Order: sequence, then C-alpha cells, then structure tokens
Amino acid sequence: MSDNAVDVDRRRFLTGTTAVIGGIGAAIAAVPFIASFQPSAKAKAIGAPVEVDIGKLEPGQRITQKWRGQPVWIVRRTSEMVDTLKNFDGGLLRDPSSNESVQPEYAANAWRSTKEEYLILVGLCTHLGCSPSFVPEPGAVDETWVGGFFCPCHGSKFDLAGRAYSGYPAPTNMTVPPYRFASDTRVVIGEDEGDAS
Repeated sequence: MSDNAVDVDRRRFLTGTTAVIGGIGAAIAAVPFIASFQPSAKAKAIGAPVEVDIGKLEPGQRITQKWRGQPVWIVRRTSEMVDTLKNFDGGLLRDPSSNESVQPEYAANAWRSTKEEYLILVGLCTHLGCSPSFVPEPGAVDETWVGGFFCPCHGSKFDLAGRAYSGYPAPTNMTVPPYRFASDTRVVIGEDEGDAS
C-alpha cells in the first residue's frame, strides 16, 4: 500500500464509532433537558390526593386541610344542622338544587355530601376567592341566618351546605371537591369513590 492510499475500511470504522459515541453523548445530554419538562416533586405533591383523619372531629366543628393550594373545609354537622338543611326555605338560595355549581354527582343533594353528617368544601367564596367565616349559630348574622358561612369582605352568605343566598355577590354555591371515605375515620380528598385502588 502506498503512502497516498486511503484505508476505506478504517475510515468507515472510525466514522461509525464517532457517530455512535456522538449519539450516546447527545442522549445523555438530553436526559436533564427532557426531565426539566416533568413536574417537580413539590408540584406533584400539591395536586396529589390527601388523606385526612376525621376521627377526632366533634359535631359542630370544622377542620381545614390544604389541597391543590386551596383550603378544604371538613365540617361535622350536628343533627340539628342537618335538620335545618332539610327544613330550610330554598327560596332564599340562589341555586338550592346545586344545578349550576361545581360538585361531584354524589354531592348533588340538599346536604351536598355523601354522608349528611360531613360537609367537605373548598373554603373559598365563589365571588372573589375570599375565605368566609364559619358561623354555625342561627341568627348570628341576621334574622334569616340559620348558620353557615359568611364572607365579611363583600357580604356573601352560604348555608350549612355551602349554598349561596340569593341577592348577595357570590354567583354560585361553594365548590365540593372530589372525595371518598377510606374508612369511618378517614377521608381522601382528591379522589372519587371509583378511584379507590
């Protein structure tokens, strides 16, 4: 072989090897870039379902749990509160049957929950997103007040099922998030009954 002759086999081998190594390097370099498009662990945790122990929640009490960056209220209603809902004059409410409100199908009833005793709501006023006060005492706000939630910012009123009174700024009833009871003392917010595994 002369000094000017080209070793074609060697050239093909080197070109192929260089292409393979370059491809591997590009794939390795792309991994962090592609991974940056995935939601962070913190973002995943914010949207994940949360399990809440309600075993120590007494009748008439409310607890707050954060879910998806929003306060979720769990209220254990007394038998008197449930009776008030059953006998409440729906004429005072904007949407007494919750036809225009956000809630799962299983919460489309007078008490807006699967169990009459427990109310689970996103604790934000549907007017401007303020956080209403829990005022369960009848007559505490005005003469028509039978207990519920009062937003002092703009005066919106909601009954003990989170239904908006008519004539006040809140356009819809308070939102009921998806939830399921994992047991008699535990509720999972963010999962429907059919989501249980």
